[in-house]
Amino acid sequence: MMCLLQQDQAGVLQQDRARVLRQDRAGQETAEPWSSTTRLRPVARTGDVPLMDIVERHGTPAYVMDETDVRERCRAFRAALPDADILYAAKAFLCRAMATWIRQEGLGLDVCSGGELAVARSAGFPADRIVFHGNAKTPRELLEAVEYDVGRIVVDNLAEITRLAALIPPGRRQQVLLRVVPDVEAGAHRAIRTGGEDQKFGLSIASGDAAEAVSRVLGRPELRLVGLHCHLGSQIRAAEPYERAARVMVEQLAHVRDTYGIVLPQLDLVGGQGIAYLEDERGLTPEAFARTVLKVTRDRCAALDLPMPLLVIEPGRSISGPAGLTLYRVIAVKRTLTRTFVAVGRRDERQPAPVPVRRALHRPPGRRPVGRARPAGHPGRAPLRGG
Repeated sequence: MMCLLQQDQAGVLQQDRARVLRQDRAGQETAEPWSSTTRLRPVARTGDVPLMDIVERHGTPAYVMDETDVRERCRAFRAALPDADILYAAKAFLCRAMATWIRQEGLGLDVCSGGELAVARSAGFPADRIVFHGNAKTPRELLEAVEYDVGRIVVDNLAEITRLAALIPPGRRQQVLLRVVPDVEAGAHRAIRTGGEDQKFGLSIASGDAAEAVSRVLGRPELRLVGLHCHLGSQIRAAEPYERAARVMVEQLAHVRDTYGIVLPQLDLVGGQGIAYLEDERGLTPEAFARTVLKVTRDRCAALDLPMPLLVIEPGRSISGPAGLTLYRVIAVKRTLTRTFVAVGRRDERQPAPVPVRRALHRPPGRRPVGRARPAGHPGRAPLRGG
């Protein structure tokens, strides 16, 4: 079950975010990793809605999204990067309400599947503010993107160039970005690092595929190459990898200029900005990201005699992650010699998960904590090892 806490329900439309920053340890709660309107004492609530009211009305599990927090994070990115094109990465979380909030906040939308595009269309999201990317787009998905006239399509492989060009109606030109591999490894785990050579995404600079893709796109009258795109990974909590990637990408813009005599107007450094999952963690703020990326891009462009491109970024979980929480009902607690397991009520395991679980509410909203906090796994009903 999903519950969307809208601003008119919350009663906190103009709440000053400074009021939810970390308080003293004897105080009520902390800002990280919770949404800006979440309070854990005296009664756990989000947006002035008691969480137990949601449980009683909708049952569990319930996934709660805080509209106020989503909007605040959109505005934080726009304030930090006022001249950039900011796209929300739909793969982090998308429903029609979320698409509406993103549209109203003036952001674009980055989709990577036909399903995400269908949700965007059903919410009336403007096609010219949509970027469609993905590493294995099917011919049908490409056709759907062309039929909806999305603003830009990110080409991920050489075969896609011919396939896409064949779908463009006569008299139209589709704007495209090329996803290139800057060979910069970043991300919290090797499975979510997407900027190095040894992974499935993008066109390799080292192998020559990136240069070949530029040549092929420029040779297709149906396509208009407007920029380069890269993605480093997910849960990146330092700005330094973006600095290295920006240097490589600006050098590639210069290479295109020197080889073909054209200046590409856009540079997409995408997202992957990390967030806090625990109360003693900190994410990469929009301000810290912007300071680093803007400086290195300007400096490198100046050194190579390039005009400053339009920067495009695609934050995902850094907008929607802290705004969401999942409510479970505790079914049983098991203690072994080495671990504690808290078994929680789950959805029917035969059904597809509606959303990924970001974190369980580790403080029961209807109970006062007794004793010290301790780590615990939270297994469901599936016969798998672990939680």
